[in-house]
Amino acid sequence: MRAEWTIIEHETFICTVIHIREKRRAISEGDDYSSMKQATKQIAICALALLVFCTVCRWTLFRTYTIHVPVDAALTRESSQPPSIEVQDGIHIDGETWRNGVLHVSIRPDRPGEADVIIRNANSDMSQYHPLRISRLGTVYDLQTGGFSGDAAVLIAVTLFWLLVSAIMFWHYLQAKGQAFYAYSTIYFAGFSIFTLVTGLLMLRVTVLHLVRPANFSMYAAYSTINGASKQFMLMTMPITALFALAMAVSNVELLRHQKPQLQNVLGLLISLLLILGEIIGLALFIRDFSGSEWEGRIQNTLENVYATVFVYFECMLLGSVICGMKAARHQPAMDKDFIIILGCWFRKDGTLPPLLRGRVDRALEFWRRQKAASGKEAIFIPSGGQGADETMPEAEAMRRYLVSQGIPERMILPETQSANTYQNMAFSKKIVDTIDADGKVIFTTTNYHVFRSGLWASRVGLAAEGIGGKTRWWYWPNAFMRECAGLMKSRWKQEILLLILLILFFGVLSMVLG
Repeated sequence: MRAEWTIIEHETFICTVIHIREKRRAISEGDDYSSMKQATKQIAICALALLVFCTVCRWTLFRTYTIHVPVDAALTRESSQPPSIEVQDGIHIDGETWRNGVLHVSIRPDRPGEADVIIRNANSDMSQYHPLRISRLGTVYDLQTGGFSGDAAVLIAVTLFWLLVSAIMFWHYLQAKGQAFYAYSTIYFAGFSIFTLVTGLLMLRVTVLHLVRPANFSMYAAYSTINGASKQFMLMTMPITALFALAMAVSNVELLRHQKPQLQNVLGLLISLLLILGEIIGLALFIRDFSGSEWEGRIQNTLENVYATVFVYFECMLLGSVICGMKAARHQPAMDKDFIIILGCWFRKDGTLPPLLRGRVDRALEFWRRQKAASGKEAIFIPSGGQGADETMPEAEAMRRYLVSQGIPERMILPETQSANTYQNMAFSKKIVDTIDADGKVIFTTTNYHVFRSGLWASRVGLAAEGIGGKTRWWYWPNAFMRECAGLMKSRWKQEILLLILLILFFGVLSMVLG
């Protein structure tokens, strides 16, 4: 049998170039976007349905527009008469009420153009002017408050949209199980479902206040909430981000006490500093005083929102990666597996396993023994890893020897000794699995911080496998996990930049238009 697998390994090694080409093609094409496409379709359907809702409401319930004018309480106490109302040609009054110091005037348009509503107090020469603009379709635009005919329906629709987007993303995150969990879309769903939920709740507050107290909470407050969603999210999560950065820095300092100060060992510290610096810059932008023209104010507001959008984008990606990484590391697969792939890494020159690699193999042994005790089923071990330039033997061989020393029969171990990285670990191990039982159930073991990214590579080679993670020291895990996050984003930098540009354009245009 060993001779047979030697032949297979050599055939696999010949196919290395083909697999590398497949890897590059997989990266350029991205992941399986079926769930992303489905979510996008569902979001588009929601948007279309809400647009229809707004249109129907506009032409059935909101043929008029109501002005809400607070009247000076001191003046109204001097007279039992309500203020008088004058309107210009082009509009007429459809009804009016006066309660709690607020005059509510219902306006119906007669023709397009501009018109003023003038509110005069009965015992005073003081007047309040309310400028309006009427469109060709008969929509009244309130130039003073930002309101318009049917604005209540639009606010409700926008609030529902954000909440529905959050629900759709969270639903897709929950539905991502088994191999489907290991996808970039899962990161997006996990991270951005929280952002859209927070934005939806902020919009819900503004919508309720506008409906209940329209004179005090104008549409401009709603515009500010929509175009400043990223800025508000950044401010709300600032304490959590600061605590996360502090914890990351502490763990990285502890790591440097145990290992050499190489670049890869200070990545967590660098990310912590970038997070803190980003928060400080954002806070300085948001709280500084501004004086200038309206357009200068729009530009300033746009710069703030664009900066917040960039920061929040990476914040959500980091948040999604942390959520997915922790869930993947804690995953407990069903005990019905036929194969256990063990991903290799560096080992000692004498062939013994250091704690990191031993943790991976011990995790595989633990699962194998528990499954055998529970069901009697014995899975085949596939230790996977080639020989590095500074290694005395293939990593798979070092793991095989350790497995044998732990009482595992050699017939249950089929080493894969040609791979040089995680992608090849999965691709070459899959060939062994397919040769024995293409329908066999597979798990892979690696270190806890590496499970999610390894699952991505398994998905890319078409290997239906779930992952389990071996433990590592607390001070090593955060920095290593940051390397995994950086690796995830680096492999998709073109897609990340494109999506970030689209978000910047969206919130940037909103800021310039809404001010």
